[in-house]
Amino acid sequence: MQIEARKGGASLPWAHLRLPPFPQVAIRLLQLANDENVQLHHLSDLISSNPAFAAEVLTIANSLLYAPRIPVSSILQGIAVMGANELKEMCLTVGVRAFLGKSLSLPAMRDLWRHNLACALIAEQLASAGFLDKGIAYTSGVLHDIGRFALAVVRPKAYAACWRPIPAPQAAFLSASGSCWDGIIVTQGPASLSTGSSLRISKRLSRKHHSPRQINGAWGMSELIKVSCRMADTAGFRAFPGCEVTLYSNLLDELPPRERRLFDTDVESLVSTVAGKIQAAESI
Repeated sequence: MQIEARKGGASLPWAHLRLPPFPQVAIRLLQLANDENVQLHHLSDLISSNPAFAAEVLTIANSLLYAPRIPVSSILQGIAVMGANELKEMCLTVGVRAFLGKSLSLPAMRDLWRHNLACALIAEQLASAGFLDKGIAYTSGVLHDIGRFALAVVRPKAYAACWRPIPAPQAAFLSASGSCWDGIIVTQGPASLSTGSSLRISKRLSRKHHSPRQINGAWGMSELIKVSCRMADTAGFRAFPGCEVTLYSNLLDELPPRERRLFDTDVESLVSTVAGKIQAAESI
């Protein structure tokens, strides 16, 4: 997404609309956790350097998401309970939630947040059914709407107001969102937002995930996110009211043979699994 502010008919750089920084502790933890040789006490020390983040880690480690046999009482123990992959997912989830901040109090923003979380959970499950990295799939799912997140943080109430119920395909809606609110022009384009850049999110992924997948085309992370995003909508976690929903059976037909065979073919089961994990995450 690109943002262009207009004042008196003149265009202003989008950067004039200041974005809050993505939590640096989350970014640093993601970087460290990607190192197979990292020492657990280094991760523990970094988390402990931020008391608020440390409290979140302990809360999550003791939540229904992990359900430890015994209560987790220290950061080091919490890291051991979660493991490196779960730690990365937790850091990203908490980081994005902190980035959205007070905008999550608005129903439209909660819908957007839940859509991205649902997309991430479905993408992780799809990746596990095949040969793609499930950690990257989860990360890509959580951040696939990073442009919308940025707008939500800049002007949450005005941006929420533009997501009114308009029955329309994703592409048509995005194309028509040229005047989302008075004074702000929103267009879909290959922008490199500072948040996305710092987390090395692919421009190709961020601007093409709404387009349908070519069934006979190559299967990669971009294609997986395309399907996961639409599955999240179909499962009831829509990014905005009135967005087009594809039949679940048609989405299953877009999967490669292995993924189609091993993935959950029952939409009700998928809804139950995703809803349970979202509820657990939001109860933290």
